[in-house]
Amino acid sequence: MLTIVPQKIASLRSELNYRIARRKHAKQLPALTAGDRLIVDSLKRDGIHITNLAELGLASTSEILNDAYSLLPSMGKTNDRNSTKNPPKIYIVTDLPSFQNWANEQRLFNIIENYISLPVAYHGVQLRKDFANKHQFETLLWHRDIEDRRMVKIIVYLNDVEAKHGPFEYVPLSYTSIYQLNHYRIYRQLYNSAGMTDEMLSKIVPKSAWQSCPGKAGTVIFVDTRRLLHHGTLRNEERSALFFTYTANPPKQPELCAHFWSDAYPRPILNREIELSGTNK
Repeated sequence: MLTIVPQKIASLRSELNYRIARRKHAKQLPALTAGDRLIVDSLKRDGIHITNLAELGLASTSEILNDAYSLLPSMGKTNDRNSTKNPPKIYIVTDLPSFQNWANEQRLFNIIENYISLPVAYHGVQLRKDFANKHQFETLLWHRDIEDRRMVKIIVYLNDVEAKHGPFEYVPLSYTSIYQLNHYRIYRQLYNSAGMTDEMLSKIVPKSAWQSCPGKAGTVIFVDTRRLLHHGTLRNEERSALFFTYTANPPKQPELCAHFWSDAYPRPILNREIELSGTNK
């Protein structure tokens, strides 16, 4: 009891400072085009906005696609469709110039800053290949990310994603509002576990309300993975995608952001980087 009260006071003070900082920074937010304002409005209203690379029209897009597709064959594949836990293959590609250039496009920072309402920190990008799985574990479980109060992941599908490939899926905010009993039932479940199975969630939110996000290769999903309860669905075929991550600068829990650039995952070197390195010697 003696420790709980100071913790509560510190938490309230932190939340108050956060709200004050957002209000002050509101006067410094960068201007947006009408199209980019639509993305921000969707994020504020729904926690998600779906578009595609062609509509975004970023100059560096062809470079990230070329590099991503050149790396995918080295990430292996599986024909084991009966695997209970077939973990994904993940590459950290943050350091590769093409991904750096795309992720640091000023337009993206402007969009995300207008949503978060604070200066933005970019944490990195993972190239991820998810394999067939029949059982839920890790990010296949329903969960929320907790690195910050608001955060944005930009997911780019690298292949056409149908139900069999395990598209991103989420619960609309209207079903998890803080003013609903669902909010507290979900919070209690997540507090006591690493995530929720489909069976657990269906007892709180009907499956008919869950929103799946299939899409063609090049689909881009801007999503606040803190606000939205989400997961990757079970799949029968591989899915490949890029995951870019942004938070406020600094985030609420910076120590939890380390896995975005963790050395636990390989950092590939493209052939042309090797060639350039040899040329410079």
